[in-house]
Amino acid sequence: MNAPTPLPKAELHVHIEGTLEPEMVFELARRNDIALPHSSVEQLRAKYRFSDLQSFLDIYYANMAVLRTEADFRDLAAAYLRRCAEDGVRHAEIFFDPQAHTKRGVPVRTVIEGLTGAIADSDVSAELILCFLRDESAESAEQVLRAAEPHLDRIIGVGLDSAEVGHPPSKFTEVFRRARALGLRAVAHAGEEGPPGYVTEALDLLGAERIDHGIRALEDPELVARLRRDRVPLTVCPLSNVRLGCFPGLEVHTLPRLLAEDLLVTINSDDPAYFGGHVGENFAAVQRELGVDGEQLRGLAANSFTASFLDEPRKAAYLAEVAACSVE
Repeated sequence: MNAPTPLPKAELHVHIEGTLEPEMVFELARRNDIALPHSSVEQLRAKYRFSDLQSFLDIYYANMAVLRTEADFRDLAAAYLRRCAEDGVRHAEIFFDPQAHTKRGVPVRTVIEGLTGAIADSDVSAELILCFLRDESAESAEQVLRAAEPHLDRIIGVGLDSAEVGHPPSKFTEVFRRARALGLRAVAHAGEEGPPGYVTEALDLLGAERIDHGIRALEDPELVARLRRDRVPLTVCPLSNVRLGCFPGLEVHTLPRLLAEDLLVTINSDDPAYFGGHVGENFAAVQRELGVDGEQLRGLAANSFTASFLDEPRKAAYLAEVAACSVE
């Protein structure tokens, strides 16, 4: 008996560096003659027990040391895009963190050439979103945006990620203003560990068109009303939220409340190599643990295309595909 066809979907919140599986860490370390502090894949994977966002980021950035060449970034993205095809992902808007690489002497061009090379070879539609590291300076963000300017034809937008607490969106007001003036779309991580006020700042000061995570918005009824009225998308990452301690278990995740508030919610994987599942597994988990039914899953899949930066004809085509797909 053939397996059911996955529900068509877009993924709007995935960090390409967060798709770096332990097996590929070792493969690229051998390729680039890099000594690792771990003796085996199993030993490395055993460290993937996180108490908060920072404990994850420490090992996340350490693993990135194996990414050195255009071929490394191409292989990384190609592996992710192959998984997209298996999960029914038709379109992906992929975050990448150039500052994490330029500080190691890897040029922005190398990163972009590698990632776009994989996209060009894939049947999955994909775009790149350049993210600024919020725990770095605003001046560093400005520098990386300038370095990326010759490649803006291959970047659809800018984002804001990394350690949230103590690094409000307001810190990056000017670089986002300049990015928008260059024609780039704007998204921002806010309201994951940071307060609801960070979501408001991201909207008002950065011009964010989507909020990545946004789960703490529920603490502010006026903000919830605004998100609903303005149809601001939230790119929620359920398994990530549990693995980073935002919720003690998936069964108490606030996704049902977000849906009950009629917010434009999408489901995503965030950093699937670290958090126990790609986007298909996140869909399956919320159905299993939260009682999200088939029609709600269809709605979440439709939301992912509605919230994307695709042009309207392509959105309409994908939405028709979602509507025609059977769900259980």
